Amino acid sequence: MRLSVQQDSFDLGHEANAFAAGITGAGAVVTFTGVVRDNGGKLAAMEIEHYPGMTEKAISGIMDQAMARWSLADALVIHRYGRLVANDPIMMVATAARHRADAFAAAEFLMDYLKSRAPFWKKEIGADGSEWVAARDEDEAALTRW
Repeated sequence: MRLSVQQDSFDLGHEANAFAAGITGAGAVVTFTGVVRDNGGKLAAMEIEHYPGMTEKAISGIMDQAMARWSLADALVIHRYGRLVANDPIMMVATAARHRADAFAAAEFLMDYLKSRAPFWKKEIGADGSEWVAARDEDEAALTRW
């Protein structure tokens, strides 16, 4: 299990290949990468803040839950902070399990948690100023599946 909360960008292909290369006994590897969205072409940047130590502890805890609940062979979470622009990779989740259903379910569980509960604060910056990103009802509703 590996977690990285980092300012630097990452190479999706390299991370996915390195993750998969270390897997034994799994029949499925699922990866997901989230990118910074620019709805309407008005985003100049997104700034993501976190509280070091607290963020890693919270994400590690949810990764432990996913590992146990779906009997994962391995899991990876990368999440960035700092100043990002449209189309920058913001996060990556990878899971490996004996069967694809478990790998997909665990990946979705982790993604839903990262979107709604991980301790990150996001501010969108545009030509008209800046605004903190509020929780969205559909993201909160997604957590009810788990």
